[in-house]
Amino acid sequence: MPLHLSLTQPVLFAGVPRSVGIGNMVFTLMTTLGLKVWWLGLPLGLAVHFIALALTRLDPLWADVLRRHLKQPTYLDG
Repeated sequence: MPLHLSLTQPVLFAGVPRSVGIGNMVFTLMTTLGLKVWWLGLPLGLAVHFIALALTRLDPLWADVLRRHLKQPTYLDG
């Protein structure tokens, strides 16, 4: 029985994982409109978006893997 593609592919927002895209958008809007530092907010937001876009093209689930990795406790800390 064939599955619809939307059931097997991750949810993306502007080509990046939804949580990363929304977080980047909020950060960019805060620095650009809230702090009125547009010369820093816009280029930094675009750079983060393009880095996330390149990572998503390599592995669409990279954000989930990173989140799971950061939650794991460290063992053998010596």
